[in-house]
Amino acid sequence: MPTYLTIAEFKMRTIMPWAQIDRIESQLAPGWLLSQFASSSGWIDMRLAKRLKVPLSEPVPDQVKGWVARMVTLRAYLQHGIPASDAQIALVTADAEKAEAEVKEAADGQLSLIDLASSDQQAHSVQYGGTRAYSEASPYVGYDVQLERGRGEDRNRRGSR
Repeated sequence: MPTYLTIAEFKMRTIMPWAQIDRIESQLAPGWLLSQFASSSGWIDMRLAKRLKVPLSEPVPDQVKGWVARMVTLRAYLQHGIPASDAQIALVTADAEKAEAEVKEAADGQLSLIDLASSDQQAHSVQYGGTRAYSEASPYVGYDVQLERGRGEDRNRRGSR
């Protein structure tokens, strides 16, 4: 399963101090962050699968990377051992919940205000417009045909009914 974020990208997108991220990755649980990136990326793919071709191809939109970072930041703080009474945990929790709500909004095909389709995914989406018919005839050929038909009816003295 592809992940939309690396540890280096996570450090650039999260509000968590880099020292705590390094401590989680080196001392507490090596590989844990990558598994969380994979889990969050998979959840996003599950939600977006009805609207988009998943997994998203490179380059992954920055918004998606931000969602993964915001969701994993809360888990990383909990893994690191932030006290539940800390005021910052309420802000991080609200941010993670907002990220999940944005993913759900992007997955909603009817009311979505978020468009994640990149140029290569446009080819897989429904296309409207374009030529429906082709003719090499001039738009005035019909009048010429009508004129010839009328003249033929006049010559035969039959008319049309």
